Amino acid sequence: MSENNSFDVLVVGGGAAGLSAALMLGRARRRVAVVDSRAPRNAPAAHMHGFLSRDGLPPSELLEIGRGELRGYGVELLEDEVVRLDHGFTARLASGRDLTARRVLVATGVHDDLPDIPGLRESWGTDAVTCPYCHGYEVRDQPLGVLGTEPASVEHALLVRQWSRDVVYFPHTEPVSEEDRERLDARGIRVVEGIVTAVRRGNGHLTGLELGAWFVPRTALFLRTRTVPHDRLLRDLGYVEGDVDPSGKTGVPGVWAAGNVVDARATVIIAAAQGAAAAGALNHDLVTEDVRRAVDALGGFTPAAERAAAGAR
Repeated sequence: MSENNSFDVLVVGGGAAGLSAALMLGRARRRVAVVDSRAPRNAPAAHMHGFLSRDGLPPSELLEIGRGELRGYGVELLEDEVVRLDHGFTARLASGRDLTARRVLVATGVHDDLPDIPGLRESWGTDAVTCPYCHGYEVRDQPLGVLGTEPASVEHALLVRQWSRDVVYFPHTEPVSEEDRERLDARGIRVVEGIVTAVRRGNGHLTGLELGAWFVPRTALFLRTRTVPHDRLLRDLGYVEGDVDPSGKTGVPGVWAAGNVVDARATVIIAAAQGAAAAGALNHDLVTEDVRRAVDALGGFTPAAERAAAGAR
């Protein structure tokens, strides 16, 4: 394989985690390729929040700024998809190109598995969201809804109450215990029983929820989703879910992972930090290998006593 297709590190995924890792590795003068299909989880969101110095920036703009920074360090950016990755770290891309790498960082993210409710997908990422820390301030003091999708949804409703006094909890398919009902009532959160049959929209915005013939006006809806990691490449290499240390090193030799693919709760700024941490660990691992190769090229390690004896002769 030509040198143009050989890299120190292959980064699969070009979101905040992948680009942050590639930036650190490029600054460490590593030869890096980032392969990204450009379909991030937060693509529907108009703005991102909680990222110091970038609060309110559109997610797409953050990534474009990042790609521009990477080009300045010689990182190769490929809009493509890795369809196969073997244990020797040869990657076949959807375009037919093959790449090899000494190490791999997977930062392919997740997708949200949404309840099958008409109108919900059309609202997703704009006025139907999951993270109140990311979107709560923008809908503060408005009539909000929280959809019950799992037992922890009650805690979600109690959290959302921080941003508005007008919160309605829709248990949907999740029964509410008497204790939870008491907690919700104590915080002034109204419980509306029944199956949500549709999310109604008007003029491009969410206007409320339908429960059969009953309509409850709301301007935004919060819900916890089941997140599905895009971890096929990791699993094909033998990765076991959860087998990753704080630096992003997995149990598969030479493979790191960062961002939502291994931490679904990571916000953009946390994912970026995880990518940077993984890059530092990766580079140290490569340095160790570089030193070992250099020693081997000189004939191997010579004990200090032997070196001293040779010098005395």
